This record gives sequence, structure tokens and C-alpha cells, in this order.
Amino acid sequence: MAAASTHYPWYKKEDTDAFFALFQNNIANFVIIAITMLGMGFPSSIVYGQVLPGAAVAVMVGNFYYAWSATRLARKENRADVTALSYGISTPVMFVFLFGVLLPAKQLTGDAEMAWKVAVAACFISGTIEAAISVIGRWVQYHLPRAAMLGAVAGVALTFIAGEMLFKTLEMPIIGLLVLAIIVVGLVARVSMPFKLPTSLFAIIVGTTMAYLIGDAGTERFSDAFTHLGFYPLLPNLAWFEGLGLLLTSMLAVLTVVLPITLYNAIETMNNVEAMEAAGDKYDVRECQAVDGAGTMIGALFGGVFPTTVYIATVGAKWMGAGRGYSLLNGAVYALATMFGLIAALAAIIPVSVVAPILVFVGMSMIATAFQANDTRYYPAVALAMLPYFANYVMTRFNRGAGEVVTDISSAIVVMGQGAMFMAILLGAMTVSVIDHQFRRAAVFAAIAAGFSFVGLMHSPELSLNAAPEFVMGYLGMALLFIYFSFQEAGRLR
Repeated sequence: MAAASTHYPWYKKEDTDAFFALFQNNIANFVIIAITMLGMGFPSSIVYGQVLPGAAVAVMVGNFYYAWSATRLARKENRADVTALSYGISTPVMFVFLFGVLLPAKQLTGDAEMAWKVAVAACFISGTIEAAISVIGRWVQYHLPRAAMLGAVAGVALTFIAGEMLFKTLEMPIIGLLVLAIIVVGLVARVSMPFKLPTSLFAIIVGTTMAYLIGDAGTERFSDAFTHLGFYPLLPNLAWFEGLGLLLTSMLAVLTVVLPITLYNAIETMNNVEAMEAAGDKYDVRECQAVDGAGTMIGALFGGVFPTTVYIATVGAKWMGAGRGYSLLNGAVYALATMFGLIAALAAIIPVSVVAPILVFVGMSMIATAFQANDTRYYPAVALAMLPYFANYVMTRFNRGAGEVVTDISSAIVVMGQGAMFMAILLGAMTVSVIDHQFRRAAVFAAIAAGFSFVGLMHSPELSLNAAPEFVMGYLGMALLFIYFSFQEAGRLR
């Protein structure tokens, strides 16, 4: 007799917590995009009328697809506890496109509209490359140790998410610490909130109310919010095609940024899919990379300039017990909120310190998963893989002036931050291999690191031959050392 089919709900209470976490992840990026581009001199007609709607289309398409993908997995495994993959704009990738594509294009052309079209073309090409990378996605996932991949993700979670959002939490300490306490009680200790409200919603209501009552948030926030309201239709355009000619001729230098950041984006998707498998839901990494590439291309067709990825918040949603509803709601809300200018309005009303603690929890869950999903003997590899992102975080925050600002701390910060994802994974992979006494495998990873350094994928601001010669020699030295120990190990086993 066939087993009864398990009911997989379209929406449940836990989806609300996950929705607010994912919504805040994306809304924070959207607000940063708007503020930064306006500061660069891009007109509001491009920022609010083209870039944000294009990004919203990409987010909507990806979230709807991953909700369907979760439904397919739930039916296949007859489970009701499947969580849809979170999807959105990667924060590190966003900063690279802001300051590595948009800003140089604006400076080189002196024309905001032309620079935007160049960035749209770069985004379209990035999506095309990531879709192509999906062909080898499973092979890469199989050969890279889990500790290395999850350790690299944990580095991003510790710096860009948990650390950054803890800073934001404490900008209003009276409010932020209270909201953080609510999050810890509700989401970590899993204690029910009053009136059975979802923890995230309860925290936002309490935090926002208190912020206005004690004067940490002023009424001018409301007047600012209304200035962003309007109608911004989601319409395709030919900006990507018009920018393609410039990108492949006079703006070729900008294109060199696209390949390494696309490889990074593909690896980020792979890492986050791997983290989700460790948490209990197995998705096809190749399919996810192809979908992320397609979502990026579709967003570019509507004027978007930022690649999308399976989001690092996925495991946080799994911990919250979310299903597919939060993904469906996120896609629908983003389409509507962007069309009517509500995203910036909401961001103006709700203080960042109120929603930041939710993202602190997301970062905490990612770090915990990196360790829980691996045997204790691999903990050193996880810890080492986390470290390069300290440098990447510092470098990103100071943008183009990082070299001058941090030189008194260490001259290695900037070069360590360049290609930090590659460095994190490869160092972690070497450490796992050494722990397992697979020294030849460790030597291969060291040789790959040398190759990446030679062409500028690591420790260099741009692609070029012999880009980081000192690092090439350093990694080759590591490879030779590992080969020596592989022979020593072989002799000992005879």
C-alpha cells in the first residue's frame, strides 16, 4: 500500500519570520544601492525607475522559482519540512559592481545614462557566465571539502552579516539590545512570543514603537518616506544591448572585473546550497547556478545591474522552520514594493537598529552550521577559511581608498581581501587535506592557488599575467612542502 502523501503548506507561521529576515537582507541592499548611486551622480529616474525595478524582477523570478523547486523536493521526498532556498543580491558582489563597474564607467564616460547601460551589459554577461559555469558545478562541489566551503561562508556571515549588523544594532543601544534579546529568546531559545506573534514581527513592532516613543527616531522619517512614493513600472528595455558595444570596446577594462566576481558568485551559490544540504534539504547545485545566472540576465533585461545568488540566509530560514511561503511572499512583495516606491519608504520609517538583530541571528546560524556540519577534527580548517573575510570586509568598507587607510595596520589587508572567497576555500581545502594526510591533494590546491594568483583572481585588483608574483611563489612553496610530506608519508607506509 502506497504511503499517504504529506501535506506541504503554501504558507505557515514560521514563514513570516523567514520573510522578514530575507526581506530585510534585500531591502538593506536596495537602500544602499539607491543612496550610493544617487551619491555618484546617477539621476533618480535611473535609480528608482530602472535599477531597482530590474533588481526586483530578478528577485521575484528567483524566489518564485525556488518556491516551486521546494515544492518539487517536498513531493519527491514526501516531506512537509522542506525550506525553499533564499535568493537575492549578494552584498560583496553588490559592492564590487557599485565601485568596480558603475563608478569606473561613470568616471570614464562622464555620462550617467551611458554608465548605467555599460553596467547593465556587464550584469547580463555575468549572468551568462554563471549559467555556463553550472555545467561543472557538481564536479566542483564534489572535489571541494565541505569544511572549506562552509568555512568561507561562515567568514562572510561573521563579517558582512553578523558583525556588520551587530554594529547597526548598537547604534541605538536602548532599542537594539532589547530587540536583540527578543531575537535570542524567540529564535535561539525558541520561546513563544506574546499573542503568538512571529518573533521577527514582534521584535519589529516593539523596536519601532519604542524608537519613536523615546525619540531615537524622529517624525521627519515619515515625510522623507513619502518623497519616494510613485509608480515605477517593471518594463524591459534594450539598455543591455546598447551597453554591450561600449563594454566590448572602449570599456573593456571594466569587463575584467566581471569574470572574477562571477566566479565568486557561482561559488557563493555552491557554498550556500552545500550549507542547505547539511541542514537537511538537498538541491541540485548545477540547477541553482543556472537559475541564478538566468535570474541575473532577466533582471538585466529590465535595467538591473546587480547579479543575484542563492542567499546566505537560507540556513537561517531552515532554522526558523520556514517552508515555501516566505519565498513566494518575498517575490510578490518586492515586485509591488518597488513598483510603488514602498521599499525606500519602509526603510525610511523603520530604524536599521530594529531589524539588524534579525540578521545577527542569520549570521549566527551560518557560523554554527559551518561547525555542526563537520567532524570536530575539521574545525581548524573551518576557522582558517573564515579569516580572509576580515580583510575583505575592511577593504570593502574603505572601497578605493583602502590601501592608504589601512597601510599602517598591515600592507597585506588589501591583497588578502582581493579574491578572499578563493583564498578562503583553497586554504580551507589545503588544511582539510593535510588533516586527512592527503598531502598530494593539498599540493594540488596550493598549485591552484598559485595559478589564481598568477592570473589575478587572487591578491590583485585586476586580471593580468603574473599579477601577484610573491603570492605565486608562496603558494608554490607550500605545494613543494606538501609534496615532500607526501613522499615521506608513502615511505612510512611501506
